[in-house]
Amino acid sequence: MRLIPWQPDDMVRRLDDVLTVYGEAMNYRRDMLEARRGYIATHVRRPGFRAVATLTDEGRLAGFGYGYRSEPGQWWHDQVYASLDEVARKTWFGNCFEVVELHVRPTAQGHGLGAGQLRALLTMAEGNTTLLSTPEADEERSRAWRLYRRFGFVDVLRHFCFPGDERPFAVLGHELPLPPVGT
Repeated sequence: MRLIPWQPDDMVRRLDDVLTVYGEAMNYRRDMLEARRGYIATHVRRPGFRAVATLTDEGRLAGFGYGYRSEPGQWWHDQVYASLDEVARKTWFGNCFEVVELHVRPTAQGHGLGAGQLRALLTMAEGNTTLLSTPEADEERSRAWRLYRRFGFVDVLRHFCFPGDERPFAVLGHELPLPPVGT
């Protein structure tokens, strides 16, 4: 496996693979994935866009992650921002890098790929803070939750329901830059 930075055109060129990994990791229906195709294609043009990919030796996409500068007028930003108090808004959204997606194929999980992708992505990120959302889950059993807690992400908003998804999500945050590995 090799972890590489991706440019916007790399992600667009591999969009079918990205959607496949996304669907497998999130257990989403095919129709929901097709709606995401357009979103991702526009996300690559947002300010501060950064992306990483994990490829197998054969070039198969095992995982990916991407994000960009979180700004007013972006759907996720506006949903979360409106749900926070003024102190939290200033703390988290002053200069924020939003981790939009971070996924590893279920068959490749448990080998540190997600951690490598997250660290690489946040090392490339511009900003003072980072935010992400993840489905609420049993923190002891969920690989995603264990990963974010291991990195030191804290609760910003819990049990939040985004329009169009009945599942509750947590919004987690971390200051940037990340501390060096081992501290």
